[in-house]
Amino acid sequence: MIIFVATAVEPTWINRMSDWDLLLTNARIATMRDDAPDYGVVGESAALAINDGRIVWIGEQSALGNHKVKESRSLDGRWITPALIDCHTHIVFGGDRAAEFEQRLRGASYEEIARAGGGIMSTVRATRDASADKLFSAAMIRVQSLAREGVATVEVKSGYGLDRDTEIRMLEVARKLGQESAVDIRTTLLAAHTVPPEFANNADDYIDLICDELLPEVAQRKLADAVDGYCESIAFSGPQIAKLFATAAKHDLPVKLHADQLSDSGGAELAAYFGALSADHLEYTSQKGVKALFDSGSVAVLLPGAFLTLGETQLPPIDDLRSNGVPIAVASDCNPGTSPICSLRTAMMLASRLFRLTPEECLAGTTRNAARALGLLDDRGTLEPGKRADLAIWDISHPRELAYWTGTPQLADLMIGGHTYVP
Repeated sequence: MIIFVATAVEPTWINRMSDWDLLLTNARIATMRDDAPDYGVVGESAALAINDGRIVWIGEQSALGNHKVKESRSLDGRWITPALIDCHTHIVFGGDRAAEFEQRLRGASYEEIARAGGGIMSTVRATRDASADKLFSAAMIRVQSLAREGVATVEVKSGYGLDRDTEIRMLEVARKLGQESAVDIRTTLLAAHTVPPEFANNADDYIDLICDELLPEVAQRKLADAVDGYCESIAFSGPQIAKLFATAAKHDLPVKLHADQLSDSGGAELAAYFGALSADHLEYTSQKGVKALFDSGSVAVLLPGAFLTLGETQLPPIDDLRSNGVPIAVASDCNPGTSPICSLRTAMMLASRLFRLTPEECLAGTTRNAARALGLLDDRGTLEPGKRADLAIWDISHPRELAYWTGTPQLADLMIGGHTYVP
């Protein structure tokens, strides 16, 4: 047992704790607090204490209080940041679309591929045909890949089933990922991803099926933490999504929206009207939509992987989002069709190159703003006493490197709930 003595005055709720489980010393710490400039850096020689999976003390090492410590570990000058959060993924799916990728590079259009049975419906068929075990095994590899880059929380959407049984199976698989991995998995019902072939030219009836049958069952079984939809001319209209979101509200489920990716369909305003956690994509969002997001407190989630893969040229309204104070998150959007990128670090790099986000904005976008986009900011996303001890420990000279390097193994350690992650 190690005892540290100093004169720092601490909150009484910390002083009542007789022991600390772990004390990390000789660290450089970027708290990423919203009210602190320059990454929220804590001095040159900082320390962080953990007890019962929570951060209980953080500050200059010279100000350590009088506490018993079960274990002390020197980080030899390594950096600590909040563990990363991937707040928009589709990592549970069957098959892949690599053949279509090759066909597009050879000149085939998306329409030609779709007419030949490709596109999203090829993923729907493969997902419907896949067993739960097969879906789980493939998705777990993706979860572990993200964790090896410092990701401790991953949002996982359904949306490749488009029928009751497969949508339920996808959500069950996502829940199992969280049960059998230290990574925290947040699940989202995205049955309103596109219109399934069984309801061709009858999207209203499909929305009715979701609202009347699927969503109530998902809510009753607590299979989803949120409800998502795709508001676009190739998917669902504003009134159809509004009916979905009103039903979600009846079941106390928060909402988020794929919005304004291909056109200004009023998706940002619709998301804001329903108090959505986030509106995602946003390439064509208007100034009116940006203002609505600020007024509602919704997060703008940018998905540079899809922007790159689809060869988009219309940039999201970054300057308007900044000037209006809309929180900006960044996510991988990992999926087999439009963002085959299972790397949040790559998404950070792309956000800096394609969207001109600063390295600090990229890190904020994958920590505190990503937590906000999942409704989890009170629990994680910044390093503060009382929050969950989800920490990424890095072999870097400064946190700006996290949006600078790609493919370089810089993660020294990942702690989830105060425990070292072992894949």
